[in-house]
Amino acid sequence: MKLGTIKSAENKCAVSKRPVPSSGKCNLRFSDIRVQRHHRQATVLGLASPSLSLESGSNGRVEERTADVYVREPIPLQEGEEKHVISIFVADESGLINRVAGVFGRRGANIESLAVGLTRDKALFTIVVNGTQNTIANLVKQLSKLVKVRYVEDITNEIRIERELLLLKLAVPVGPIRTEVMQIAEIFRCKVVDVSDSTLTLCVTGDPGKCAAAEKTMRRYGILEMARTGRICLKRGANRLEPDFRVPESTPTASSSREQQQPISRNGSGDHSETGKADLFSVDGDDMPGVWDIKTVSDILEPTFGDINSAELASPHAVPGDSFVAHTLNIDVQDIAGVLNQVTGVFARRGYNIQSLAVGPSERSGMSRICMLVPGTEESISKLFKQLSKLVYVQKMVDLTHLPFIKRELLLVKVSCTAAQRGEVRNLAEIFRADILDVSSNSMIIEIVGKEDKLKALTDLLEPYGVMEIARTGRIALPRESGLDNEYLQKMVTTRVF
Repeated sequence: MKLGTIKSAENKCAVSKRPVPSSGKCNLRFSDIRVQRHHRQATVLGLASPSLSLESGSNGRVEERTADVYVREPIPLQEGEEKHVISIFVADESGLINRVAGVFGRRGANIESLAVGLTRDKALFTIVVNGTQNTIANLVKQLSKLVKVRYVEDITNEIRIERELLLLKLAVPVGPIRTEVMQIAEIFRCKVVDVSDSTLTLCVTGDPGKCAAAEKTMRRYGILEMARTGRICLKRGANRLEPDFRVPESTPTASSSREQQQPISRNGSGDHSETGKADLFSVDGDDMPGVWDIKTVSDILEPTFGDINSAELASPHAVPGDSFVAHTLNIDVQDIAGVLNQVTGVFARRGYNIQSLAVGPSERSGMSRICMLVPGTEESISKLFKQLSKLVYVQKMVDLTHLPFIKRELLLVKVSCTAAQRGEVRNLAEIFRADILDVSSNSMIIEIVGKEDKLKALTDLLEPYGVMEIARTGRIALPRESGLDNEYLQKMVTTRVF
């Protein structure tokens, strides 16, 4: 309960509009008054509640209640509004993310979360937005008019599986507090991904309710940084997001030779597309290279982005031979309608390609964190940062590429399999520490978390069975407080064994 005002002239005190006990004594100490003054200053600055708040107990004694510096409480939706989940299939094209975000920004619709991941040679957007039925229907109608948009659907009322990915960096030093946090982490089935002398970084996967509960529980220990993806969805069972998809009449076995599969061209017009039994997201006549159209379809989940000498993939003004790498960017912005359109517009106007995009709430109230994967040179990314810094609602930008950092991505894959093949698919999932979320008579949905090369390795093994649908969150990342990762060690001289 928050501290109320102190009327020193009348020698009275009140706590959260509750009267002082009949004894008439004021139990506030000088330290309590300092906490109250800190709270008033934070309120004037527009910050959240301080880490210490005062609460009046049943005996009239004021007690301290610890909380995170950035206390956030859920705000009820306005009357008539609902939370809607929209899935958008697009044929990839540079600047398409900006055009999709512009539809929401021009109509004042604030995107609560957004996940963009590559599915085959096309892209799948999963957007969560609040609004009335008429507002959402109008948004869906406008989105369907965009060029290269194949299919738009509001799946709010569909039976589906929802998952999110959350990274939490906690201020937990070595001691009994860390032991307590580890016990709570086991309850939520969190995975420890980084440890230092004063911090602990956890990875949480689950539905939005589980992630929110884990965040709220860990908040009282002190959340230093947080990265959260938007939710991704797949319909349960044999239902698919794209209704006109046809299931192959016969499902190949694991022993089938991969050489027997016909190649799919970059424009999705290969032999599989002609038969209508392979590429789920192919578009006839689509020969324009897109954001993710780097290699062949078999290399979609490749952790690299094709030939590093192909600098034109990063920028139309790039010089061939420049050091071309994928940059991981964290951008903190204010939670204002249209800010995503402004940020992606900086990339679109200059012809830069966004490899993946994840938007979710930050550790601070009223702030969101955008995690982008952008191929480019050092000079081109530096120029982008200068342009982004001019935006009013951009608060902070970090390029994690050359720092030791944690990177994770969540993938949902629906694989076609018969009852006799379930054991084989389950064994593959156990090897990769993946979880099986749903089973039907002819399909299974598998969840896997990790780096891009791990995701690609699993999907390669599942290809012979028939991958029906894929949903990806895109990469999220946080700096490693331990200061070590594989890329960093590759640049250092390690101790020799002999």
